[in-house]
Amino acid sequence: MKKKWDEKKTSLGNAIIYGVIATVLAFILGLNFNNLFSGFMPYLGFPTSSSSIDWSPLNEVYSRLATTYDGDIDKSVVIEGAKKGLTAALGDVYTVYMDTKTANDFNDSLHGNVGSGVGIEMGLRDGYTRVLRTLPDNPARKAGILAGDIIYKVNDEEVYMLTTDEIASKVRGETGTEVKLTVVRNGEELSFMMKRETINNVSAYVEYDGTTAIVTLTRFDTDTGTLVQGFAREFESKGINKVILDLRNNGGGYVSAAQDLLGLWVSNKPVLIQKSKHFGNSTMNSVSGKAMLENMKTIILVNESTASASEIVAGALQDYGKATVVGTKTFGKGVVQNLYNLSAGSLLKVTTASWYTPNDRSINKTGITPDQTVERSYEDINSMRDPQMDAAKAL
Repeated sequence: MKKKWDEKKTSLGNAIIYGVIATVLAFILGLNFNNLFSGFMPYLGFPTSSSSIDWSPLNEVYSRLATTYDGDIDKSVVIEGAKKGLTAALGDVYTVYMDTKTANDFNDSLHGNVGSGVGIEMGLRDGYTRVLRTLPDNPARKAGILAGDIIYKVNDEEVYMLTTDEIASKVRGETGTEVKLTVVRNGEELSFMMKRETINNVSAYVEYDGTTAIVTLTRFDTDTGTLVQGFAREFESKGINKVILDLRNNGGGYVSAAQDLLGLWVSNKPVLIQKSKHFGNSTMNSVSGKAMLENMKTIILVNESTASASEIVAGALQDYGKATVVGTKTFGKGVVQNLYNLSAGSLLKVTTASWYTPNDRSINKTGITPDQTVERSYEDINSMRDPQMDAAKAL
């Protein structure tokens, strides 16, 4: 008899515990293998002279493991585990070490080079990675996968304890290959076999509804500001008198792209205050030039998956009184990460600063509160209803 999903949730806790134990063990092994740490910090890009930690207690633990552990120790696996364990020990979900493959996938995702997949946008909800929406004319929607579904297995491998990025990398693959996705819906498991297709994933696109331009941003890429600037040049000839900027489910991207975008509403004005322990405090301005949309009526749509650079834009335009924010409270990712290239194509993503809106409002863990709160349920999404967009159009 098939076990119920509630029983599997108990095993999830065990899986997490085992995963933590494995990570800690790898961390200990990696930091202590043949006094590895003296050469380990430079490998991460840091000088050894900056470390003042006494690692001898770990050497003691490793010495005992090395002489009693009944198994082989793969040095390369130990080192990779140590790097992941070192960053995980900080307790910051945004500071992570990525091995070569993960780093390549991450860089591709920043530029929308997602390869082939099934057309799912996913995000963390209530402790699980869930489907946020399915893209039109893509395999997931055709197969019947719905917003709100918990992603449980990929090709019969349990993945619900993995990060959203790790799950997404398993869903992607070569065009034409098959992938089996098992989801949990209302406590029951449902499986779908699909063929991967090439996903067209532009960072911004525009649609028109009479004299209203609806600009949707899926992420903040290096070309996002240029794309929206091109849309803005068309508005006058089309008689546009209102812009709806849809930032729902936009998890962010490059802060420089947010600066470019904000320059369309405010020219060379502070849009972000950064406060950092190691790099000091600084103020970032929007790009200078003609703010083509400075007098355009603007509504920004946000939800609980609006994060990072999206919150910079929403917060800045709200502070300057340039836009009305509609939807639900945003995610609350008010920290900045720097990317450091390491050896062998690996990558270190480090939280280096906290950021604040022009009015010195902290967004981290609190998010942007909309001027007008409008909910949109999974049932609304699956029924193709959009009360948030309806409210924006009515303003």
